[in-house]
Amino acid sequence: MKIIEGFEKAKKALSRENVALAFPPGMGKTGEGGVEEEVRGIIEDVRNRGDKAIFEYTEKYDGVRLTSLEVDKGETNRAYSEVDGGLVAALKLAAERIHAFHKAQKDAIWHEVSEKGLSQLMRPLQRIGVYVPGGTATYPSTVLMTAIPARVAGVKEVVMVTPPHKSGIPPATLVAAAIAEVDRIFRVGGAQAIAAMAYGTETIPAVDKICGPGNIFVMLAKKAVFGVVDIDALQGPSDVLIMADENSNPEYCAAELLAQAEHDPLAEAHMVTTSRRLADEVFREVAQQLKGISRQSIAGESLRRGVIAVVDTLDEAIKLANLYAPEHLCLMIEEADACIARITNAGCIFTGRGATVVLGDYVAGPSHALPTGGTARFSSPLNILDFVKFTSVINTDKLDIKQLGKAASIIARTEGLDAHARAVERRLKDLS
Repeated sequence: MKIIEGFEKAKKALSRENVALAFPPGMGKTGEGGVEEEVRGIIEDVRNRGDKAIFEYTEKYDGVRLTSLEVDKGETNRAYSEVDGGLVAALKLAAERIHAFHKAQKDAIWHEVSEKGLSQLMRPLQRIGVYVPGGTATYPSTVLMTAIPARVAGVKEVVMVTPPHKSGIPPATLVAAAIAEVDRIFRVGGAQAIAAMAYGTETIPAVDKICGPGNIFVMLAKKAVFGVVDIDALQGPSDVLIMADENSNPEYCAAELLAQAEHDPLAEAHMVTTSRRLADEVFREVAQQLKGISRQSIAGESLRRGVIAVVDTLDEAIKLANLYAPEHLCLMIEEADACIARITNAGCIFTGRGATVVLGDYVAGPSHALPTGGTARFSSPLNILDFVKFTSVINTDKLDIKQLGKAASIIARTEGLDAHARAVERRLKDLS
C-alpha cells in the first residue's frame, strides 16, 4: 500500500479509471476481445447442441467427465452428513436473517397502486437462475444471498448452476441450496452454464433472469445473453473504502483491508483518514497482519494498488467516498450515523467502531450481492425488486376520453402519427 496526502492526489489515486479490468490472472495475453469471441462461440454451440456441448466444455475447462447434469435429492441429503454441524447451524442462522430482512422490505413496499382507473400490478418472475462460482473455493453464502431474496419475492422456481470439482459439488454448497429451497441444481459452470440458462437445453430449463458472480467468462456470457434474459449485474472485483479518524482502531482498519484484499488479486482495498498518525499505524499493521493469512500472495497483489489517503477534513473524506462509490463503505469514525445522510454513492454502509464487512458478507441480513466498480452511483444491492416486474393497467371510460382525448390527439399529430390521432378522434366524435 501507499500513503497519499492531500485531497487532489487522493482523488486521482482513487479514480475508477485506475481500477484494473476484471480479468483473472493469466488472461492478459488473450485480451478482452479474444475472450469475448471465445465466449460467444461457447454460447452459440450450447444453443445449437445443448447438453452434448455442455458435457464437452465441462470436460475441457473443468477436467470433469460427467454422466449426468442434474444433482439428485439423494446427493443433497447426503451432503448434510459431510458438513460440520456448526457450519449447518451458521448457514441456517444466516438464512433466517436474510429471509427476515427481505421479508421486512417486502412488507414495506409490496402494495399495488390503484388511482382513478389507473393501477399497477406487481408480479414475481416465474423462474430465475443462480450462478454459484466454484473453482478453487466454495461459496455457500452466495447461494443464500441470491436464492433467498428471490424466494421472498415469490419466484416460482429457483435453478442453480455451479462448476463441478472432480470430487463433485462441495457439500457446503449443496447444504446451502437445500436451506435456501433451491428447486434444481446442475453441475455446470462458466459461459456454458450461462448459455444453458438463457436458452435452455434438453436438461436445463431456460430462466427469466440470471444472478450471481463469476469470472470473466461468466461476466462476458451474462453480457452477451442480456436481452434474451435479464441479469442482475456485471460484477467486478470486490472493493472497500474505510473512512477513519484519529480515534479509529488501526488493527481493525488493517484487518478490514486484508479481508477484502484476499478475495482476488484485482480486489480494491483503500482507506481515507484525517489522521496521518493513524495512516502510518495502519500501514505498519497491514504489513504485519499480511504475514499470518493463508491467501497472502493474493492479498499482497491486491494491496500493491491499495491507497491510504490522508485529507484535512471529514468533508473531504466524504467527497472522496462519493466519488469512489464503493461497494462497501466502513465508517469507523465518531458519530458515523450522522454522516450517512451525506453519503450518496455506496453499495452498503457499515457503521460503528467495530464495523466490518464480514458480517454483511455472511450473516447480517441484506444481500452481499452489491454494485461493484463504482456502479453504486446508479445501481442497488440485490433485493426483492430484482425478482419482480410491474404491469400498468389503464381502464378508460367516456369521461377519460372527453377530458384527455383532445390533448392526446394534438400530441400525436405533432409527432406525425395520424393513425394515433384518428384512433382517439373517432371516439371523441362518437361522444359528441
